[in-house]
Amino acid sequence: MRRWNGWGDDATAMTLTEGALAMLAARLGPGRPGLDATRDAIVARIAASRLPPHPLIQTDPSTRFAMALGESFGDWIRKRFGALPPVPDGVAFVESTEQVRELLDLAQTHNWIVIPFAGGTSVAGHLDCPISQRPILSINLSRMNRLLHLDTTSQLATFGAGTAGPLVEAQLRAQGYTLGHFPQSFEYSTVGGWVVTRSSGQQSLRYGRIEQLFAGGRLETPVGTLTIPTLPAASAGPDLRELVLGSEGRFGILTEATLRVSPLPEHESFHALFFPHWDAAEAAVRELVQRKLPLSMLRLSNGIETETNLTLAGHARLIGWLQRYLSWRGCGDGQCMLMLGVTADQRTARQTLREARRLLARHGGVYIGPAMGSKWAANRFKGPYLRNTLWDQGYCADTIETAVDWPQVKPLMLAMEQTARDVFACYDEPVHAFTHLSHVYPQGSSIYSQFVWATAAGGFAPNLERWQCLKAAVAATIAAHGGTVSHQHGVGRDHATHLKDEKGPLGMATLAGLCRHFDPQKIMNPGKLLQDGGPWAS
Repeated sequence: MRRWNGWGDDATAMTLTEGALAMLAARLGPGRPGLDATRDAIVARIAASRLPPHPLIQTDPSTRFAMALGESFGDWIRKRFGALPPVPDGVAFVESTEQVRELLDLAQTHNWIVIPFAGGTSVAGHLDCPISQRPILSINLSRMNRLLHLDTTSQLATFGAGTAGPLVEAQLRAQGYTLGHFPQSFEYSTVGGWVVTRSSGQQSLRYGRIEQLFAGGRLETPVGTLTIPTLPAASAGPDLRELVLGSEGRFGILTEATLRVSPLPEHESFHALFFPHWDAAEAAVRELVQRKLPLSMLRLSNGIETETNLTLAGHARLIGWLQRYLSWRGCGDGQCMLMLGVTADQRTARQTLREARRLLARHGGVYIGPAMGSKWAANRFKGPYLRNTLWDQGYCADTIETAVDWPQVKPLMLAMEQTARDVFACYDEPVHAFTHLSHVYPQGSSIYSQFVWATAAGGFAPNLERWQCLKAAVAATIAAHGGTVSHQHGVGRDHATHLKDEKGPLGMATLAGLCRHFDPQKIMNPGKLLQDGGPWAS
């Protein structure tokens, strides 16, 4: 069963070895486990629904609470500490586009707020309800989870927007195809969520981000239906797909998405290499991606993350042997690990791996082989479960990600980590900060930083304050270095304050104008993408 106040299935857990616990204690001091609130106690405080009876809408408090929050750190601590947020007045589990249309028309007529919901995996505050005098309806798309059509000639597949990652791949692989979109939230996140937040999967180097995979679809807006046909290319004015990509539920609800799929590859493997220091590793990855070799993944960990991951892996004896070998090969303190993915036909895979190894060796890369890569692939979606374990030990964890051109990659990576240290120094507390590059491009790279700190005493308020200070300070650092407010998680409410730094006044006015066009009564997911009450609010 899925956890109500943490990540994933409650039958799955990540354990921390004695070495990992010792590392946390040495870097952060002892953890401060707290007493979690109970779900029953929270649900008992939910007020009666303000919606009238309707055959598609459920209004019991338990169902409404389940749709009230996503997986951002703010959502997390609300559930853990029992800080009851506003919840929707009702939840409609729709099964067709026609039902979505009916409910949007009803909401438009009666001035209800509508918040789309499917996988519930947002880490940017896309799903929280505003404090409002208007009733709030959550439209849950999770039952719209089927492959509707597969065109093998054009390699196009149409899915219901509520189709989760495992169902996407199972239905495609049964017919010899794959989408190849594997975000870390793959177990629960959905086609519609990927599109409207501009998601990126772990093997985007081969398959592309969701904007390369999204070919067309159907968006139900308050003022009508926007149907986007699939075309291989067009010069017929601006691309209307861009109105859907990254729209975050502000213009309407994506009900169907047609995606570009690929035949299943003959070969797929993942390989580990180590570099003596960051500068060599970054130069190697940059040259490799600019050579445009047909790789599926390049994932580079900085020195702190490499040390952290090796400690978390356990197997102290094997890691000891590995470290002695790496030291002999010139990779000692500050070593950086690169995970490399090869996905292709057998011949291309052999040639690609051989050429990649040759190029990386020129930069001091030490090839370890596929064993660590196979271990990574087997656990590739378990990373978010670590947050559950850390919380139980009295520690908090969150991530902040961005993307920037190559000249700013190292300066921004170091600045993000130092900004976090400076924030927590104000509370006389340490923070463990580490980073990897998970999506690389000829022009630049994403930067994905993770932060771990001890839970603050005092419950919800002090923990929320520290997290908000961290987010604001790191966001300012990102803007100062020319980075994007979000590379792969979207804007939501958590990043809306900082969007103006990236889009500028005319860009923000354009987004606000689109909101007014598609949603003149302001019923769609208010406060996400554009701030409530700000100069660009719709």
